[in-house]
Amino acid sequence: MVNNGSITSIEVTDSESIIVNEEVIDEFIGKEIQQGFPGAALIITRYGKILKQTVYGYKLKYDENATLIKRAQLLTLDTMFDLASLTKMYATNYALMHLAAQGALNVDDPIKKYIPQYCGCNPDNECRETRLIKDLLTHTAGYTSSVKFYDPTKVSSDFFSQDKYKTEEIIETKLEFQRPRGGDQLPVYSDIDYMLLGLVVEHISGMSIDQYVKINIYQQLGLTHTLFNPLNNRNYQKSDFAATELNGNTRNHTINFPNVRTYILQGEVHDEKSFYSMNGLSGHAGLFSNLNDMSILTQVMLNNGTYENIKFWNQNVQDLFLTPYAYDPTYGLGWRLNHNKSLSWFGLYASDEAYGHTGWTGTCTIIDPKYSMAITLLTNKRHTPYFNGTFDGEKYETGKYDQIFISYGTNSSQYTSQYQYGFNLFTLEFYQNGTTMIYTTSDVCEEKAILWGAQKFIDSGYMHTILLEDLRPSTTYFYQVGNNDHG
Repeated sequence: MVNNGSITSIEVTDSESIIVNEEVIDEFIGKEIQQGFPGAALIITRYGKILKQTVYGYKLKYDENATLIKRAQLLTLDTMFDLASLTKMYATNYALMHLAAQGALNVDDPIKKYIPQYCGCNPDNECRETRLIKDLLTHTAGYTSSVKFYDPTKVSSDFFSQDKYKTEEIIETKLEFQRPRGGDQLPVYSDIDYMLLGLVVEHISGMSIDQYVKINIYQQLGLTHTLFNPLNNRNYQKSDFAATELNGNTRNHTINFPNVRTYILQGEVHDEKSFYSMNGLSGHAGLFSNLNDMSILTQVMLNNGTYENIKFWNQNVQDLFLTPYAYDPTYGLGWRLNHNKSLSWFGLYASDEAYGHTGWTGTCTIIDPKYSMAITLLTNKRHTPYFNGTFDGEKYETGKYDQIFISYGTNSSQYTSQYQYGFNLFTLEFYQNGTTMIYTTSDVCEEKAILWGAQKFIDSGYMHTILLEDLRPSTTYFYQVGNNDHG
């Protein structure tokens, strides 16, 4: 179930070392695969070189009855995943940054400049004409987080749409705001913002968003596994993809609307707005990719908009899109930032320069320019049984990302303590290596404890039990020997 690439620990010029704990990662994800997590694919790059490229588990594990299939399909390094909201970054944002570098887009411009029909006000005098491109990028335009255009029981007849052109008209001319724009407003993450940004790309370029990124970015990079609506391409079949929901979009047959899919989704975008209302071509969801292509896409950002002498945008454009929003520094222009280290999925060791994004299907990327490193984790955590409003895959740490991303850190440390057991005094030495704590005692017992963030890990050893928590500098670590606590 595990296919490993190369791995190493690399010294940085500032004498910090990046520790990529291959054994720790493999053991942790592998254990969760055994416990029921469906599948995961991980790639870590540094200085443009692959440090680790590994797949775990299955791309297809269950049938439509949530029964384990006899011949489950193993993930491969080429398996493609539904990126979900990573589409926002690696399709829409890349297109916008490319257009900005050409002078075809200014984020301070009103949306109406690019979509002339984007005008009109609501009863509270919130007007489309006042909305700027950057309001959409920072999720401060005032739109609700989502609208179920595809379900006539959730919207009025004027807003029901399973047609891309009608949906575009609704978003551009009818959809109302739920709050004021910009100013000191906190961001409210919204798919609508990026559906509209995708339309901005199409209006400026005269091309559909999939064609724009294909011609101007993906083909230039030599990407062969990154595209929208991949099953429309004769080169791909369902078995090339990691499966998502078992019963289409029905949540175990608890949801119904016209034309709802009820079969296992594999190679079709899961997102309902994208699939039913936008024909799979939307700025917020719909892109598929695999590990190799994602490593190239993330490297473009690490290279400040270039790749192998091809320039897609310049440093000024990239800096602009990574500028923290004044009232919430976890938001740049689309990108999520580790600026104040409040987003847990960045893990403990990502620098405050790190940025990235996540996707609902179980996908995540982190790009850390301080360490010239990028990490992509693609999972199919939604390819699990659904009960009581929850996918079983959501309970596993692999699908929460942070437990994987803390597996690279800086500089090992050593701690020494003593404890008494009976009439004997023992010396206890701790060696921190990334998130691995190796402890040895003078009773000739050598063991290894794996620490995951602030979670407790209990390891039973010879004549003693060690309890460690919250492995961080300047922290007192408590361990237990027999019935006695020590610190």
